[in-house]
Amino acid sequence: MAESNVVDQPVGRDTKQASPFVPVHSPLEFAQSPAARLLEQPLNLGLFLPIQAGGWSASNLPRSTDWSFDYNAALVKQAEGFGFDFVFALSQWLPKGGYGGVFNGEALDSFMSLAAMTATTERIMLVATSHVLYGPWHPLHFAKFCATLDHISKGRWGVNVVTGHRAVEHEMFGWQRIEHDKRYELAAEFLDAVQQLWAQPDNFSFQPELSNWRLDGAFVTPKPRYGRPLLVNATGSTAGIDFAARYSDFIFITSPEGSDVETAIATLPAHTARVRAAAHAHGRTVRTLLNPMVICRETSAEAHAYRSAIVANAVEGNFDRFNSDAHAWRNQADRAQVARRAVGGNISMVGSPDEIIDYFRRLHAAGVDGIQVSFYDFAPDLEFFGQRVVPLLREAGLRH
Repeated sequence: MAESNVVDQPVGRDTKQASPFVPVHSPLEFAQSPAARLLEQPLNLGLFLPIQAGGWSASNLPRSTDWSFDYNAALVKQAEGFGFDFVFALSQWLPKGGYGGVFNGEALDSFMSLAAMTATTERIMLVATSHVLYGPWHPLHFAKFCATLDHISKGRWGVNVVTGHRAVEHEMFGWQRIEHDKRYELAAEFLDAVQQLWAQPDNFSFQPELSNWRLDGAFVTPKPRYGRPLLVNATGSTAGIDFAARYSDFIFITSPEGSDVETAIATLPAHTARVRAAAHAHGRTVRTLLNPMVICRETSAEAHAYRSAIVANAVEGNFDRFNSDAHAWRNQADRAQVARRAVGGNISMVGSPDEIIDYFRRLHAAGVDGIQVSFYDFAPDLEFFGQRVVPLLREAGLRH
């Protein structure tokens, strides 16, 4: 057996040795990878799945939206048929009753749900959200599971890496909430180890500076098909943006000044430039993603009437019940308004297909590379969007 060129000794705090790291390649660097196809689109198109009760809207207006696996699996196939690039799903850990109202806490696990969908889809990218600092995750588990799903999906697997911002979630796992910036330091150690397990040709050992796990002669097979799975991060803080700039292929951003679409379009250019500059400082490029709630009907009047009906059926939820230290939402005071909660989404856009296309065009010009759409009544609203808006995206040169 050939002698390994990897130093099989723990590195980091205890040994002060340089880490025997090898280069890790993004799937975007492989022309034949499914992820690389995302770069061919001027504007990427995704669907933010409602795997949690209430979807994204605090309203009781009748709708089909449902958190069940079958409903969401059907949405994914529907989106795949319309040529969407990817689907996302959130991850939440809330006590009984959730936020209250329609957000009663019922929710599927993001990782497991999208993992199951790898075997039932053919082209679309599947991006699951995972709190990498919570409870059972060890880098070795995470690396093995993700590499396996990468093979099952033939390179269509991605992970939205999050650290958790609600105190109650940390407490559910048995500890006090970790300080905001330290969470990103811990996540960096976690991803460093995971990426090396994906890239190392031999056994790998690692002793982190801050975390209480370690690797001793660890090895993962199979290796991901195209370097590693797609990595995404959702953030708005300085520490979070720096973390995402170092590791992520896509960065899920929020509107810096609230959910009004016109205000978002005016303020996003500086924010997206900041994100790109952070990536450039690490010798990398990234794409930005934004999550709008789309309320679209054949005419503007019909769309605004639909929105009015959603707001008229607004229900209260105790959104302050669980303390959050997330920076991305600090400038979103208007989201406390009942109407904003009823509609949902990071920003909301209401109008005819032509008006929605104009919003997309202007967001793209403001530095947004991808749109993850959400809807109030997902199945019929997605069908209308696919039939009436997606063709116009192609006509506008935003999609090929």
